[in-house]
Amino acid sequence: MEKLDSKTDGASQDIVADNIDKLRELFPDAFTESSDADGPRWKVDFDALKACLGEYVEDERERYSFTWNGKARARRIAQTPSTGTLRPCPEESVNWDTTQNLFIEGDNLEVLKLLQKPYHKQVKMIYIDPPYNTGGEFIYPDRFQDNLDTYLRYTGQVDGNGFKTSSNSESAGRYHTNWLNMMYPRLRLARNLLKDDGVIFVSIDDHEVQNLRQIMDDIFGPENFIATAIWQKVYAPKSSARHFSEDHDYIMIYARSHDEWMPELLPRTEEQNSVYKNPDDDPRGRWRPNNLAARNYYSKGSYPITCPSGRVIEGPPSGSYWRISKEKLIDLDNDNRIYWGKDGNNVPAPKIFLSEVRQGRVPQTLWSYSEVGHTQKAKRELLERLKFQSSETVFDTPKPTNLIKQMLRIGTKSGEQAIVLDFFAGSATLGDATMQLNAEDEGDRRYILVQLPEQTDAEDYATIADMGKARLRAAMESIGKDDDKPHATTTDLGFKAFKLSDSNIVPWAPGTDDLKTSLFDSVDNIRHDRSEADVLSELLLKYGLDLAVPIEERDINGKTVHIIGAGALVVCLADAVDLELVNGIAALKTELTPEVMRVVFKDNGFANDVVKTNAVQILRQAGVEDVKSL
Repeated sequence: MEKLDSKTDGASQDIVADNIDKLRELFPDAFTESSDADGPRWKVDFDALKACLGEYVEDERERYSFTWNGKARARRIAQTPSTGTLRPCPEESVNWDTTQNLFIEGDNLEVLKLLQKPYHKQVKMIYIDPPYNTGGEFIYPDRFQDNLDTYLRYTGQVDGNGFKTSSNSESAGRYHTNWLNMMYPRLRLARNLLKDDGVIFVSIDDHEVQNLRQIMDDIFGPENFIATAIWQKVYAPKSSARHFSEDHDYIMIYARSHDEWMPELLPRTEEQNSVYKNPDDDPRGRWRPNNLAARNYYSKGSYPITCPSGRVIEGPPSGSYWRISKEKLIDLDNDNRIYWGKDGNNVPAPKIFLSEVRQGRVPQTLWSYSEVGHTQKAKRELLERLKFQSSETVFDTPKPTNLIKQMLRIGTKSGEQAIVLDFFAGSATLGDATMQLNAEDEGDRRYILVQLPEQTDAEDYATIADMGKARLRAAMESIGKDDDKPHATTTDLGFKAFKLSDSNIVPWAPGTDDLKTSLFDSVDNIRHDRSEADVLSELLLKYGLDLAVPIEERDINGKTVHIIGAGALVVCLADAVDLELVNGIAALKTELTPEVMRVVFKDNGFANDVVKTNAVQILRQAGVEDVKSL
């Protein structure tokens, strides 16, 4: 029986290895077989690859590019697998057994790596509101080579001083570089999660807008740039401003594929609909008059018109043309689609019926505070959710839920399942907005939020992550009671909480000073302070299964067996496993008929070596080829 390999199964997706496999599939003659301590492996022959690419190889030393000190390292960081895991926290969750929403507490770089297998090309929309790099505290560490260890020290999960926040003032020589090195690997990983028809929205201000555009072009491709929306974030100018009152932020929008993604239409406003009237009681309902004349040349667009009153209009106004032919005008008039005025003496106006117009409006790039809210409204929302007495305890620049709902309406369809992601979750505005919109339009959106447990000055909330979870709970309570939310009773008002931690499985690293202890530790290699639920969560990540997938517990021969995803994965972490239990697991293949079934046992959980050896054969006879042990 094979054990889960710490190099392949014990880490997150190896992006470099995946890319090598894809490249070898395209250019097999550009690879050569080599060997190292781990055995034979394929390596790239760059001279052969250049020959394959021919004239598409760039040899010029001077060329247009965007680079900075640390870019190559930032790229390597994104490709380095994580050895961490996500530990479930049912006690901090709401409706754990039924919800599909996730709130993950941890460093988003490590979390994004862990999400690569289960959510590769599964996310419909990403929204992030990253640090604007305004010279304040810069929480994210720059010791990226040991990022998980640094995070564990910061959160007190291991001994050590951890890392401290540090100012990133404009006088610092690495002011922009620090920000770029933080953002680049996270955006690279985020792109992998987007569906082919997915979209990402990124909030930013003037400090880094030009650099954000450059790295987004670098990662997503300039052809996938959609637009930059301007959000009017304040409702009154700042009189204290030295030069200009900064009244707006930017929202940069990129698609995974420009050809695959199209924005959804926004709901029509009451102001747009108010121009439609029905003065003649037309049974087709409200309409507005259209202009019959146009400046575009039309060969059949010049002819006299006789009004019902008898007045003759000799032709269109000078320099213009009738937009339809005389025959078409007669047909429309016979169908009561022409309005001649109350006395039948007006220039004819074709009717545009509200019931026949496009039921939505194309998104625009100017977003006013009157439509999507402003920062003061956002602060009030957060104060109400968390019962704060003073705005001094909340963020300086929170985002209003109406702003996020605008993006959700553009980026997702109400009738389709969609995963939305925010890995700079802050106070969890995206989660709040997602549940609100689902309750309004019967949407089936689910959210994944990631937030570092950054310390706060708030008396009731030790970290921003705690504040975000509290806001979600308050939002659920409020939405559930809101009579203006017609679909609140069918909306997923819950979330599963997880926390980033080191692996539940201890790799064997023999200690020369105490080999005996090391040998015993290798026999029982699951950390003693970890539960079966912790191990199950890690297995979901390693096997690329959704963290919200249904898990059924079943008793087979007195032992607990976990059936995940209707039989896609079956896990038994019990001791004293015998052949009767193995046969019971084998029978699940026939009962559940999954396309592929994988089985995992605890390595030292078998009654004896004979049972362990026979277990593999019994399961293979049942059609289960993937059998491994922890």
